[in-house]
Amino acid sequence: MNNKEAVILMGHGSRVPGAGEGMEKVAQWLKEKRPGAVIEICYMSELGPHFQEILEKCVREGADKVIVMPYFLHLGIHLREDIPAMMETEAKKYPGLTLILGRHLGFDESLAELVGKRLDESRELNDIRERKHS
Repeated sequence: MNNKEAVILMGHGSRVPGAGEGMEKVAQWLKEKRPGAVIEICYMSELGPHFQEILEKCVREGADKVIVMPYFLHLGIHLREDIPAMMETEAKKYPGLTLILGRHLGFDESLAELVGKRLDESRELNDIRERKHS
């Protein structure tokens, strides 16, 4: 084993262009803060990139340990059933690979502080009836 670790941020995904921009910026931030780290992203939606192809890419590039970090706030059906089942299926293809389901975002004081910050930023926004549709 070469002890090469990769991280895959997994989000829900959306058909709306640019919807994954926040998670993509988080991945870029992680790359900058952890030089040399293998940080990839994938989405559960049809548009992808999908978990299977990104996992295969990580293995092809020499990873023997992959941590899948779910970019989800809540411990819902995707985290309880869908993602573990998907990971178990893929793990069968790579017997020498350690595949870890990381912790979801959940509650953290820093997230609560961010919600407070966004609340403060929202006080001066316009009434919903004045919202411009894009």
